[in-house]
Amino acid sequence: MPGLTTSTKSTSVRTVGATARGPTPARRPRWGSQEGSASLELVILFPVLLLLVTALVQYGLWFHARSIALAAAHEGLAAARAYTATADAGLTDAATFAAQVGNGTLTDVEITVTTPATGQVRVQVTGRALPVLPGTTGLPITQSAEGPRESFTTSGAP
Repeated sequence: MPGLTTSTKSTSVRTVGATARGPTPARRPRWGSQEGSASLELVILFPVLLLLVTALVQYGLWFHARSIALAAAHEGLAAARAYTATADAGLTDAATFAAQVGNGTLTDVEITVTTPATGQVRVQVTGRALPVLPGTTGLPITQSAEGPRESFTTSGAP
């Protein structure tokens, strides 16, 4: 028939592991063989990788809690250094800020408001970062802010 083409393809099948004399026997691994080395590498490297990831997460939590403690100290300082403000105002503002923002991240919070010199106010926030591993204590954090107390002065007076 015109326009009809046929083709015949020759395919050969080859059996892996067989020779003209029959199947090849299984090879015994030699000393120094690389078989199983990937599993051994994984067993050695996985705990190191897991420790590295845990350390990075713990660092992130510590840094975040440190930022919260510093911000709480600044909030307390802003309230304590206002004209006619008391140290309790700074203590209350810093504690409120730490409780609202650092809920769960900053633990064991202690706040102190002192006057290191005449006309100066210092707010110190200490606590611990949230630990990654249960049963351990978090990393310690201490942040402080210090500034002059607001006051009215007259012209020419110090």
